[in-house]
Amino acid sequence: MNKYLNLFDLSQKVDYKIEILAGLTVALALVPEAVAFALMANLSPLTGLYAAFMVGLVTSILGGRPGMISGATGAIAIVLITLAKSHGVEYIFATVILAGLLQVSAGVLRLGKFMRLVPHSAVFGFVNGLAIIIFISQFDQFKDASGVWLRGEALYTFTGMVLLAMGIIWGLPKLTKAIPSSLVAILVIFGLVALLGINTKTVGDIASIQGGFPPFHIPQVPFTIETLILIFPYAGIMAGVGLIESLLTLNIIDEITETRGRSNKEAVAQGVANILSGLFSGMGGCAMIGQSLINISSGSRARLSGIVAAVMLLVFIMFGASLVEQLPMAALTGVMIMVAIGTFEWASLRTFNKMPRSDIFVMLMVTFVTVVLHDLAMAVVIGVIISALVFAWDNAKRIRARKHIDQQGVKHYEIYGPLFFASVATFNEKFDPINDPEEVVINFAESRVVDMSAIEALNKITERYHKVGKKVQLKHLSPDCMRLLQNADKIIDVNIVEDPTYKVMVDEWS
Repeated sequence: MNKYLNLFDLSQKVDYKIEILAGLTVALALVPEAVAFALMANLSPLTGLYAAFMVGLVTSILGGRPGMISGATGAIAIVLITLAKSHGVEYIFATVILAGLLQVSAGVLRLGKFMRLVPHSAVFGFVNGLAIIIFISQFDQFKDASGVWLRGEALYTFTGMVLLAMGIIWGLPKLTKAIPSSLVAILVIFGLVALLGINTKTVGDIASIQGGFPPFHIPQVPFTIETLILIFPYAGIMAGVGLIESLLTLNIIDEITETRGRSNKEAVAQGVANILSGLFSGMGGCAMIGQSLINISSGSRARLSGIVAAVMLLVFIMFGASLVEQLPMAALTGVMIMVAIGTFEWASLRTFNKMPRSDIFVMLMVTFVTVVLHDLAMAVVIGVIISALVFAWDNAKRIRARKHIDQQGVKHYEIYGPLFFASVATFNEKFDPINDPEEVVINFAESRVVDMSAIEALNKITERYHKVGKKVQLKHLSPDCMRLLQNADKIIDVNIVEDPTYKVMVDEWS
C-alpha cells in the first residue's frame, strides 16, 4: 500500500481539502484556455480538451514535479497551425505521437541536465514574456462574438466583474487561505450573474464542450517515409518547445516551493503524455505556467491536485458541460489577469541598475521574442546564444601573461585564463619571438587549452619561435590538455616538460 501512496505523493502532510479545491479551480481555468488554443490551431475544441485531460493526468501521475499542471498550450498550438491548415487533424495526431517519442528519448538520454545552460536572465525574460502574453490574450474577452469591442453598459459590467474577481483573489488570502481565492472569485461572479440575471459572455459563447470519453484512435495517415519527412520538423519543434516550457516551469516552481523536481523524469512523462494524447484524439501539450501558478498559489504541493484537475475536466466534458458553459468569462478573465501579474518577475525590474548590461539585454531580448513571435523555444535559444557569446568575450579578455627571465637566461611566460577560440588573438600578442632569449618556457599552471583553436594557436606560436631558431617548452599542461594535443591533426614541435610538483602527463614531441 505504501508504494502506491508514494506514487501519488500522498502522505499525512498533504492537505486533501486544499489539493481537491486547487484541482477544481485549475480545472475551471483549463476549460476556456484548452478551447481557445484548439481554435487557435484550427482544431475542434474537444481536441484541446482531450489533450488537457490526457496530458494533465499522465504528467500529474508520472511527472518529476508534484504540483505542476500540464495541458494544451498556446506554444504547442502555434507550432501546429500550419500543418493543421495544410494536412488536417490526422497528421496532427501523428505529429503529437512522434513528438512524444522524441521527448521520451530526451528523458531516457538524460538531456534534461542541459537546462542548466539556460541563464537566469533568459528565465526572467521567458517568464516576463509569458506574463505579458497571458495578459494581452485577455483583451479578446472584452470583445463580443463578432469581434467588436464591448461598449457602454456591457463594457462597464464586464470590467466591473473582472475587477471584482481580481479584488477577491488579491484580498481573500489576507483574511484566510482555507479556500483557494481563485475558486471563490469564480463562484462569487457566477452567483452574481445567476442571481441578478446579468447578460454577459460565458464559456458556452466560445464553443460547446459537450463530449464523451476520449476515443482511442490510430492516426489515419500513410505510414511512409514521405509522411515521416513531412511531420518530423513539426514534431521536433513541438518536442523542443514542450520540453523547454515544461522544464523552465519546473525550475520556476522549484524556486517558489524551495524544493527540487526531476527534469529527466518530467521529460519522459511529457513524452508519454503526448503519445497517449495523440492516440486519444488530443492535440498534445506541455506544462502550463499560468495554471501551475494558480495551483501552487492555491496551496497545492502534491500530485493529487493535478489528478483532480484532469479528472474534473473530463467530468465537465462528459456530464457537466451545460453547467460549465454558463461560467462567466469575466471571472476567468480576472483569474488569468491575476496570474499574469503574479507570473511577471517584478524583481527583475529592480535589478536593472545592479545586473550587467549583457544580462539586461538578454532578458529584454527573450521577452521581446516571446511576446512578438510567440516562439518560446526560439526566445530561449537566442538568450542562451547571446549569453554564451558574452561569456566567451568576457573570458577572452581575461587571458594574461606574466613574464620574467630567470638566472639561466630562460624567459618564462606564465599564462592566466583559458586559451580558446575567443582568446587566441590576445594570446598571440603576448609573445615576442624576435627579441626573446634562446629558450622560452610557457607555463599553463593557471590556464587551460580548451579547443582546436587553442591547439592551432600553440602550433603557430612555436612555428614563430622555430623560424628564428629558438627553443620552446610547454609546462604544467593538465592531462585533458595533453589529450587534446595528442589528438590534434598537427604535431606541435615543442618539448613538453614534466613538473615534479604537479605530476602531469609527460611526453616529448619532435
